[in-house]
Amino acid sequence: MPKVTLVQLVYNGMEYLPDSIGSLVVQTHTNKEIIVVINGNEDGSKQYIEKNFPEVKIIDPRENLKFARGHNLVFGSQDADFFQLVNQDLILEPNYVEEILKVFVNPKVGAANGKIFQYDFRAKKRLPTLDTTGVVVYKSGRARSRGQNELDTGQFNNAVELMAVDGAACMFRKSALEAVKYKRPDGRNEYFDEDMDMYWEDVDLSWRMVNAGLACRFAPGAIGFHGRTASASPGGYKKVWSFVKHHRKIAPWIRRLNYKNHIFLFLKNCPKLYWQFFAREFFYNIYVLIFEPSTLKILPKFFRQLPSIWQKRKFIKNERKISLAEAERLFS
Repeated sequence: MPKVTLVQLVYNGMEYLPDSIGSLVVQTHTNKEIIVVINGNEDGSKQYIEKNFPEVKIIDPRENLKFARGHNLVFGSQDADFFQLVNQDLILEPNYVEEILKVFVNPKVGAANGKIFQYDFRAKKRLPTLDTTGVVVYKSGRARSRGQNELDTGQFNNAVELMAVDGAACMFRKSALEAVKYKRPDGRNEYFDEDMDMYWEDVDLSWRMVNAGLACRFAPGAIGFHGRTASASPGGYKKVWSFVKHHRKIAPWIRRLNYKNHIFLFLKNCPKLYWQFFAREFFYNIYVLIFEPSTLKILPKFFRQLPSIWQKRKFIKNERKISLAEAERLFS
């Protein structure tokens, strides 16, 4: 039986922990370990876990390592066959791990995503709308959660291949992580790209696996519930004013990371730079200049990190094991 390490980063998560961690300890897959990394403890989250879930291993670096580095700390230090990521606002069905492992029977599968529904933590209510069934990517550089805000009518019941998985509830094979890691100048292994910190780093890691000849897979029998705080605009780009209104509700620091990282994601991984990417960026930057000029405060950091990103693009290109036709087949 493969060993699975369930990983959760906690940042002042008391609102979620009773239900979220509670769903981890009852997983039917028995060869498991639960590790929590404390990124923020102003609300006593660490003490609550110590008192109520003594079987959980706690790592407290006494600083906020963010999403990428926090997970890298666990990936690089733990002996496991698989790592199951669990956002602090995520509840898993008891057989989630057991079900998602089924798609890893194929040794080429490096990552997988379950069927995740939305959840209202205030009302303690499971919602019928989907949160994610994986991530789709377009030649324009746009990426979105597959099925988000849709009612589940069985349209996502097949175990299909994905371009990328969603970091809220995905599983990674340890050997796949090792196959695509970078070696940082300080000697640490980098699995998630720490230049990206958070936002799109999950799609980046997935895409790197695909470029390396591995596969991402959807596991429809693995069910979870996510209280996501920032989701896509229900109308997408087609409803412009709805999109503007929705986007303005997002914290400025999130918009800045999203702006920087969506460009880095495409520059690093895309087999070639498509005209659709430049067209979208042209119109997107007009939108930013008019409606969100403060987002451009990220540009100094963008240009500082760009040389590192370009070196990583060269690394990915040299290690790519799929053809252009195979790569293009996965675009939506």
